[in-house]
Amino acid sequence: MSILKLSAFIATVPFASLADPLPSWTESDSKQQIIGFVEAVTDPANKDYVTPAERIAVFDNDGTLWAEQPVYFQFIFAMDRLTEMAEQDPSILTTPALKAAAKGDVATVLDGGHDALIEVVNASHSGVSVDAFQDSVTTWLEIARHPETNLPYDQMTYQPMVELLRYLRDEDFKTYIVSGGGLHFMRVFADHAYGIPPEQILGTYGETTYDASGGSPVINKTPGIAFVDDKDGKPINIERTIGRRPILAGGNSDGDFAMMEWTTAGEGPRLGVLIHHTDADREWAYDRESAVGRLVDGLDKGPEMGWVMVDMANDWSRIYTGAN
Repeated sequence: MSILKLSAFIATVPFASLADPLPSWTESDSKQQIIGFVEAVTDPANKDYVTPAERIAVFDNDGTLWAEQPVYFQFIFAMDRLTEMAEQDPSILTTPALKAAAKGDVATVLDGGHDALIEVVNASHSGVSVDAFQDSVTTWLEIARHPETNLPYDQMTYQPMVELLRYLRDEDFKTYIVSGGGLHFMRVFADHAYGIPPEQILGTYGETTYDASGGSPVINKTPGIAFVDDKDGKPINIERTIGRRPILAGGNSDGDFAMMEWTTAGEGPRLGVLIHHTDADREWAYDRESAVGRLVDGLDKGPEMGWVMVDMANDWSRIYTGAN
């Protein structure tokens, strides 16, 4: 073919088909399975075609879209916020868990179990309006740095997953976050970090009240957890809030298993994408024995369900958006 004919041919091919939609993914089976699925469900001539209205994709956040070690980032925020609050009023540290959290003593808080965690969350996430709380999250993200990478937390998003989200939206998917993390916490950064707007964030949420007594109505965060968006709560919340069963779900831990199981059990083409943390050099390697992001059911049952088992060490050429 002459150069002139080749140039004419290239001019007739859409640019999107020439560009690699997932450049930070290696040329692995995982990448090919994902692209093959997306191409099939978006091609009107394919028997697996899915209309745009039904192209719903849901993703966990912690450990799936950004890192989660050595402990969930929102918990680090809670401890930092509690420390700041205690500097203004030390009397708020009324329990061993609160005193440990204000010192950054993660191990002691975790040893206290569920009750200790709730104490820390209640103390650091309530008694303030939603707007004021989210302002504090914004400030924290601007100044806080991860203890091991020294990166801002919102730069520890996974570049390959950011690319996947963008690729799906380019193909008329609607992308949602469905996470055990706090709803009001994630809504601060999800739009700029992932391109997912606040109304497409599903998460755990605390009790709130409406207050118009001061002349300017506000929504206040009060102590107590209203709904935990984890495990069985994820598909329940998707059904309640979105009203459609997704055709694609991504997660990384047993907390995501029910969401991925329910998604891929539906009729028609379905895809589960499980992120397996195998890269101890560039990130962390963990699964069955981890206190954070424990993964057992997905490893054992995911392959037989046809899920894409993403091996982070081998399938991703780059990890974080904020580092090469």
